[in-house]
Amino acid sequence: MNYNSVDLNELVEYCNQTLRSNEFKDYCPNGLQIQGRPQVQKILTGVTACQALLDEAVEWQADLVLVHHGYFWKGESSVLTGIKHRRIKTLMLNDISLLAYHLPLDAHPTLGNNARLGLRLGLETEDSMEPGNPLGLGNIGHVNEPCSLKSFARRIEQHLEREPQVIAGGEHKVSKVAWCTGAAERYIDMALALGADTYISGEISEPVVHIAREAGIHYIGAGHHATERYGVQALGEHLARHFGLEHRFVDIANPV
Repeated sequence: MNYNSVDLNELVEYCNQTLRSNEFKDYCPNGLQIQGRPQVQKILTGVTACQALLDEAVEWQADLVLVHHGYFWKGESSVLTGIKHRRIKTLMLNDISLLAYHLPLDAHPTLGNNARLGLRLGLETEDSMEPGNPLGLGNIGHVNEPCSLKSFARRIEQHLEREPQVIAGGEHKVSKVAWCTGAAERYIDMALALGADTYISGEISEPVVHIAREAGIHYIGAGHHATERYGVQALGEHLARHFGLEHRFVDIANPV
């Protein structure tokens, strides 16, 4: 198959507009974080721009790495030493661009992590967890047929290939479900306010266990990495179709 190439700046601008990245207040810069060669033909996607993913990009001779978790987070040291030095040096020596989208990729209504997780789990999305906010994070919807918590947890394990951590909030069936990928366990309060009987996120913290039990809502920690694998894949596939590029997703295993 013959693939096209696209100007790096054109691709970045297309992504920025598609994801409305300039409208988000985020914990990191969204968009182009490391500039590489001016033409892009091969895009490699992954959840996090870790060294293992970068090594795959070098071996595959990718022009651009597209991730959900990039670099330059608020509060982290700005010096380029150690792990950060090695990662950025890998990209720059091989003239590979790094493109990263955090909250914009969580929130997108069709390509986003939450939208894609809902599709994967067979959930019918009704709205975001912030009704009326076009940039709202998290989704709320329902299962096609109410089911037991045990069978719903089994569905999640089958689709995400990871055993979830399940906190029962009672004996009720799973029906109205809210979900927000990644480290959004404290959005459980929003899920309760919206009338959800079950809430899914990636991680779990000690207080959330007690909130779930006392408030009567099931909580499912399905994995930070596991819940955020699908948005970046969807965006990579979309770019490949739109520009006629070659795309490959690499899943670097992460148990968190």
